[in-house]
Amino acid sequence: MSKAFVFPGQGAQVIGMGQALAQAYPAAQAVFDEVDAALDEPLSRLIWEGDSADLTLTENAQPALMATSMAAMAALGAEGVDVSAAAFVAGHSLGEYSALCAAGAISLADTARLLRIRGRAMQAAVPVGVGAMAALLGLDFASASAIARQATGENEVCQAANDNDPGQVVISGHKAAVERALPLAKEMGAKRAILLPVSAPFHCALMQPAAEEMAAALESVTIRAPRVPLVANVRAQAVQDPDEIRALLVEQVTGSVRWRESVAWMIGKGVGAFYEIGSGKALSGMIRRIERSVVCKTVGTPEGVSAALEDLK
Repeated sequence: MSKAFVFPGQGAQVIGMGQALAQAYPAAQAVFDEVDAALDEPLSRLIWEGDSADLTLTENAQPALMATSMAAMAALGAEGVDVSAAAFVAGHSLGEYSALCAAGAISLADTARLLRIRGRAMQAAVPVGVGAMAALLGLDFASASAIARQATGENEVCQAANDNDPGQVVISGHKAAVERALPLAKEMGAKRAILLPVSAPFHCALMQPAAEEMAAALESVTIRAPRVPLVANVRAQAVQDPDEIRALLVEQVTGSVRWRESVAWMIGKGVGAFYEIGSGKALSGMIRRIERSVVCKTVGTPEGVSAALEDLK
């Protein structure tokens, strides 16, 4: 049975994440130290002792979640397990950067700096209050896409942004259009249709200014072929070519996160166990809703590392 390492995205952040790993493993502490140095600020202090509102800011949450994921990978490494234990890596939105860092495609320092740029660019792309995102629960991607098109007015954007699992799709775009989509979703049979507490409309065409900024930032960064294939968000299949990865990271800013398809693709290639590396367990919940028979383990604490070692070594 093949294994996959998957890495969480925004929303998984919580004050204190990764601290127990850093206390238990010097290699995990070294990850946080390197990220602090790369950003020239004590991000780890914010992660462990700061205010949750500050941590939730996109420019902080993105590098912070990546640092926590890489600390968990360092803890596994200290126990003799590296990324080669997995057949594939994948990440949800910003988690794709964590996956690439874990697979040796982008250095830790470069990944931290890229995510700081990405977070700021995504926040700045749309004035606060202009955009919105909403979760449509109980509808599939095709239905959510149809609702988004129906809700879109002239000179507006509204599109399906995240295809998370068979019953959870997130739409994104102009706030007025997203709000119009909510009653339409209910009419089409959605169990719930709720606005999300996010600061910008991610993964839609409104993010084009951020995509252009990321294209410039990625041009100056070395990307190597990952040691294990990356299942890319916008492609929902494996890639290893550095130039292709660079292009897909730009496309990902405005493109849909095809998580349901990515997980199904990996399962189709023989993956039967998924290890969620970093904070939280949101991805494990999505994966189980996609396919109940697979094994899911979370690796974000020393206890999680110990549990994972039982079948990774």
